[in-house]
Amino acid sequence: MKFSFINPPLNDEVSTREKRKMTGASPPMGILYVATYLQNQGIEVSILDATARHLSLEEATRWVKREDPDMLGFSTLTCSSRTAPYIAREAKKENPNLTVVFGGLFATYNPERILEKYPWVDIVVRGEGEETALELTEATEKDERPKNIQGITFRKNGSVVSTPDRPLIKDVDAIPFPDRTLLNTEYHALAAGINAAPKKYTSFVTSRGCVYNCRFCGIRALAHNIWRPRTVKNALEELLLLESQGYKQFHFVDDNFMLNQKRAIRLCQNIRREKLDIEWISLGRVDNCSYPMLRELVRAGCKIIHFGIESANQRILDYYNKRITPQQSRTAIKAAQKAGVDVIIGSLIVGAPDETRQEIQNTLEFTKQLQLDIPEINILAAYPGVEIWDELKTKGFLNEEEQWETGVLVPEISPNAVPPEEINRMIHEHLRHFLLRPSFMLEEILKTLRSSYRLNLVVNNISRAGTILENARFFA
Repeated sequence: MKFSFINPPLNDEVSTREKRKMTGASPPMGILYVATYLQNQGIEVSILDATARHLSLEEATRWVKREDPDMLGFSTLTCSSRTAPYIAREAKKENPNLTVVFGGLFATYNPERILEKYPWVDIVVRGEGEETALELTEATEKDERPKNIQGITFRKNGSVVSTPDRPLIKDVDAIPFPDRTLLNTEYHALAAGINAAPKKYTSFVTSRGCVYNCRFCGIRALAHNIWRPRTVKNALEELLLLESQGYKQFHFVDDNFMLNQKRAIRLCQNIRREKLDIEWISLGRVDNCSYPMLRELVRAGCKIIHFGIESANQRILDYYNKRITPQQSRTAIKAAQKAGVDVIIGSLIVGAPDETRQEIQNTLEFTKQLQLDIPEINILAAYPGVEIWDELKTKGFLNEEEQWETGVLVPEISPNAVPPEEINRMIHEHLRHFLLRPSFMLEEILKTLRSSYRLNLVVNNISRAGTILENARFFA
């Protein structure tokens, strides 16, 4: 039995800006965890990250033919909703006995639609995939119907049926460390067109899940509002292993790494105690990042913190159910600056259904007030699985049957929103002024001269200088 996995290429309609940000930016941790889980049970596995390797649909299809697996799994997101079915169809033509499995966020929220539209897809795995994939493999080997496997959707007697949801894995320490040797690919972390991790780099997960209910996010429903942390001992053991394999830079991709500040501090203290010479990036909420914790993060090698700021307007933050205030963003960023974080990134969202032009401008100007190093400004989008999608559907603003594969930019369909073309102009005009401020350029030069990490990035990105300048207008 052989189970091959694909992280498919991005859809053609994905913007050039998004492709630049996503391609090769992070290992596909979902399928890497699942493949490792199966491998530890004696099942032959292989992985192709077609996105990171810039492969075409035809090249990815040829890879499947060479691998000749019994089962073929796809990690699916909305940005690969069209490419995954194409590869699956071509692979099924080559081997009609192949079992095609879709998983990931997109598949979890659209199982019936996928099976109804694409008859060559056999099974959709909903939610976490480790245990489900193992049971599917065992059932396939025995030529049994998967009716008793939790967390799947499949066809039975011409109808699409779903089994009950699979409970989340409670003991995340019991999940094997992902075997990154399965990925014959080099990864990087892009920030404003700059490779922020030029040394040997990978993503790292210390916890799963989220306890918050942001209305623009699809993770909350998938995680059932439960946060499951690995123990400090378990996470440290993997970091030690990765350092021994030559990894020097990491992206802690937890949705809530800082949720338990005492745990975050303990992990950082252990990193220092073990004298791990690593640099890393972390995500953070502005309402949960005290100065003492941030200082411990910096001492343990944290170089970049990516804060979810979202908006300068309390009304919009309340609409998003973000449960933060603009003042908390100010406080968090000042604390991060004082703690010595080398690069502070702020993520903001504009284009809520009834957000005014003045409110959008308030958020754009907020990036200057906060003195961010990098503002990432996005137009609000909605997809199946997020609460705002359900709101727009209920109000009759979107046709779910036509738009479930692509999602929507909210201002494109909301009658009271500022048009997306106008929002884009506002963003680009703001960023041009933001980047060209003499005070900003001087401060960034001074920060770089004081930071060995930043200086190393300058040296390692000299060859990318032309690309960086070309991408400057995509700074958002």
